Amino acid sequence: MSWVALRMLTGDRSKYLGLIFGVGFATLLMSQQVSIFAGIMRRTASQILDVRDADIWVMDDKVRYIDEVPGLPDTDLQRVRGVPGVAWAVRMYKGQIRARLPDGNFRTVILFGLDDDTLVGAPTEMLAGRLADLNQPDAAIVDKAGYEYMWPEEVEQVGSRGYQLGKVFEMNDHRAVLVGVCKASAPFTTLPVLYTRYSQAGGYVPRERDLMTFVLARPDAGQDVQEVCDRIHAQTGRMALTRPQFFWKTIFYFLGSTGIPVNFGITIALGFIIGVAIAGQTFYLFTVENLKQFGSLKAMGLSNARLVGMILLQAVVVGALGYSLGIGVTAIFFASTGHLTPLAGLHLYAEVMIGSGAAVLLIVVLASLLSIRRVLVLEPAVVFRG
Repeated sequence: MSWVALRMLTGDRSKYLGLIFGVGFATLLMSQQVSIFAGIMRRTASQILDVRDADIWVMDDKVRYIDEVPGLPDTDLQRVRGVPGVAWAVRMYKGQIRARLPDGNFRTVILFGLDDDTLVGAPTEMLAGRLADLNQPDAAIVDKAGYEYMWPEEVEQVGSRGYQLGKVFEMNDHRAVLVGVCKASAPFTTLPVLYTRYSQAGGYVPRERDLMTFVLARPDAGQDVQEVCDRIHAQTGRMALTRPQFFWKTIFYFLGSTGIPVNFGITIALGFIIGVAIAGQTFYLFTVENLKQFGSLKAMGLSNARLVGMILLQAVVVGALGYSLGIGVTAIFFASTGHLTPLAGLHLYAEVMIGSGAAVLLIVVLASLLSIRRVLVLEPAVVFRG
């Protein structure tokens, strides 16, 4: 009976292909939009994950996300270092400032001021120059996307001549010299990401009473990270979060305070509704046109359970083919755009593939319900009607 069900399914090629393309389009729409949404959400906190050599972030207790951070007094660094269980603690500055290029143009950049002695939080992959070059006077390192954004006229020359180091620009009327280009996760605002020493950042940032925005720390070996965070909070009054906690705190802020989830959610819901509508209508018409065949099978003694099994087999085949088509096109899209700087970090997640598969399964089940109902109430005598 499985062979008969498949022959019935492929008998009308136009409806058969229409079912597959309908499910495939719904899969494409859902998987692509969910992957882009997940990638954008990850960008909001990607710079937290880039700091791999510190397990604890200490900040003002009113901080809601990584881009809204007030300064801390320098005494907080020593207070954190004095907490039992803290192996080491260093200071960090993070903020947005304006950079002025030699041609007079301005660019807003994200500036990280790293601890002079340890360079904790520095990029781990250099594309040009060396991390040690930050010890030079006025030295700064920029990420690859930032280099292309600040000096777009040289983008085409990168492949043949390499990155041009030694470029001079200004921040807060202070001279800065490009000594390296690194690879860093794309930030939410797609601004250039610059790294310099903390002492150097003090000249690049418009003067405020407190420059330090974070204290980065690591617990002693064998110490529970969460317990050390609790001790820091109890003794200093500052918020102390593990790296995953700060990552999700930032993401939850954007989920609850922006319209991004609503906009993407509408598109994803439309993809699901379109899939149900197209697959359901086409599958129902397909069943109606084959009622005589189903009636013949009933007249020959085939049970309702076997007929339902045939319909479900048809639905599963359509769902599997449509899902494969849609997820394949999605994978090709991300593979072909992965080298583009504005789309860096966006890719097809395994969790999205599984979730889209579950959604497609639900689509084909809903689409087959109406067809199953028509077959269950079908009278075998329909085969003898003209």
